[in-house]
Amino acid sequence: MEIRKTRYDHPDAVRLNELVQLEYVQRYGGGDLTHMAAAHFEPPQGLYLLVYDTDGTPVASGGWRAQDASPEGFEDGDAEIKRMFVVPEARGRGLARRLLAELEASASAAGRTRMILETGLKQPEAIALYESSGYTPIRKFGYYRDDELSVCLGKALSAAAGPSAG
Repeated sequence: MEIRKTRYDHPDAVRLNELVQLEYVQRYGGGDLTHMAAAHFEPPQGLYLLVYDTDGTPVASGGWRAQDASPEGFEDGDAEIKRMFVVPEARGRGLARRLLAELEASASAAGRTRMILETGLKQPEAIALYESSGYTPIRKFGYYRDDELSVCLGKALSAAAGPSAG
């Protein structure tokens, strides 16, 4: 497995984004309508990562983008996780946990103080991953802040944050 920095609009990232959108359609009846652009994930204001299997196949993705205080519910210093996804055939191998640790470390190194995310009640696997990684409920934010299925979680980042061994 190899984790590579990439652009959000890289063809492999686009393909995995298409797959995650299909999963959202299956679980919720529609895709994620949150506005996103490749520029949101450009360092130092963000980062986008892809995980490649040993045969070079992209199997997971995730990124963060800087957010600061806004009417949408963000706070200064936030790093918002977007498009955390592992293809079904690669699940259960610890890829999401390793990717999450890399995202946290890079956001901390970029001076972000809190990692936040929005997921949904129909994604219990995601909620379990985040809760087991120290994320706790926070005030709802973003496009889906008024949706009853929306779950928003956050975790303080420390200057010493680094990838976990997990």
